[in-house]
Order: sequence, then structure tokens, then C-alpha cells
Amino acid sequence: MASAPSKLYADDVSLLVVLLDTNPFFWSSFSLPFSKFLSHVLSFLNSILLLNQFNQVVVIATGCNSCDYIYDSSSATNTDAESGRMPALCSDLLRKLDEFVTRDQHLGEKDSLGPPTSSLLSGSLSMALCYIQKVFRSGPLHPQPRILCLQGSTDGPEQYVAIMNAIFSAQRSMVPIDSCFMGSNNSAFLQQASYITGGVYQKPQQLDGLFQYLSTVFATDLHSRTFLRLPKSVGVDFRASSVFGQPQSDVPSASNVK
Repeated sequence: MASAPSKLYADDVSLLVVLLDTNPFFWSSFSLPFSKFLSHVLSFLNSILLLNQFNQVVVIATGCNSCDYIYDSSSATNTDAESGRMPALCSDLLRKLDEFVTRDQHLGEKDSLGPPTSSLLSGSLSMALCYIQKVFRSGPLHPQPRILCLQGSTDGPEQYVAIMNAIFSAQRSMVPIDSCFMGSNNSAFLQQASYITGGVYQKPQQLDGLFQYLSTVFATDLHSRTFLRLPKSVGVDFRASSVFGQPQSDVPSASNVK
């Protein structure tokens, strides 16, 4: 693996970039309502910010047609210290999320080929890495970055090359990609992303306890992970996907060039 960026790290301070799947085709047929899912996610994000006052959270919405930043704790208003609540997170995120979903839906209506059924994961991964690179260049001290994909949509074969490029970019920058996948089948893309970058891939079995999965598996900073036994990747599917939407090939997947 390539060497880390030439900046100093703060061991127990995290920059968590969350990729939030907003695909309406997935959520309309999923057993867990999107509103309930958001409740779990907001509680999780609050817990991250409460673990360390220097922790930073960024949320990127991943739609079918576009991606956008919908929350950045570094530019948010101060929390309500007396009540222990973080109203800015909930109100800002929900407002921008609602605006994003409306825009993304309008973009889909303009598509003559019809709306895609997979989310634009390649776009949100690229945006996350661009944000992290900006943080790397911001000064001599920065938090330990990692990416968490909260995904439910099926893999889009047409995104294979772009996603693999993003994965290898994260690997070179030593940025782990964690994956919490909620779809019916495993995501080969996210399995590879977590395995290659040293992240954690988890497919929750009891979605009513999603917050428990998020808080016990994905809340720990990178330094603390060295002392924990987190889930290991088993049975990772390394078959390459055809860009023409054909079934996965038995030809080994592309690998990065050192």
C-alpha cells in the first residue's frame, strides 16, 4: 500500500464522510421505511459528534441521477449545549435532503432512457475523496478520514470502472471505505471497496436495530479499531462487471498499478 499523505494525524479524531443512498426505487419496496432509516442515521451521526468535540461529519446524498453535499458539521451552527441536542444537524440535513430528492427526481424525468434503478455510487465516492483531499491540504493537523457507504440499491454495472478507480484512489490515500449494505443480496462493489481499502463490510440482519449496528461497528475511530475485533470480509466477489450490463464475468477484476 502506498505511503500516507505527509500530514500529521490526530489519533482519536475522525472525519466521517457518509454516503446516503436516497434511491426511491429501493426505498419504496424496502421493509424499513426511509423515515425510520433516517432516524437511525441521525442518531448515529449525533453520537459521532458527541464522541469527540473535534470529530467532523460530512453527508453526501447519493441519488439515481446526481449526488450532492447535504451536511457538513464544520460549517454548521453550534450545538445546543444545555439540552444536549444537536438541532442544527437534523434541521439542516433534512431540509437539504428534501431539496436534493426533489432535484434528483426532476433530473430523472428529463432522461429519455428512463430513470436508472441503481444509485450513482461512483459519483458520491469521487465527491467524498475530493473533500478528503481538500482536508489533507488544509493544514498540518487533520482528522483521520474514512468513508461510510449506507447503501441499499443494486450495483450498476456501467459504473464499474469509475467505482474501481475511486477504490484504488482511496487505497493510495489510506482512506478506509466502510459499507453498511441493506439490500437483499450483497454488493460486490462495496465488498471489494471495503476489502481493498481495509474497511468494514456489514450486512445487518435485524434492521430494527440498525442504530446498534452503526454505533458498535462503524462509530469507532481508526486508532481504536486496532484494539477491536470487527467483522471480517468473507466470500468477497472479485468478478468484474460488464459495462454493458451483462452478468458478472469470471475474469479477475482490474487491479491498481503501483
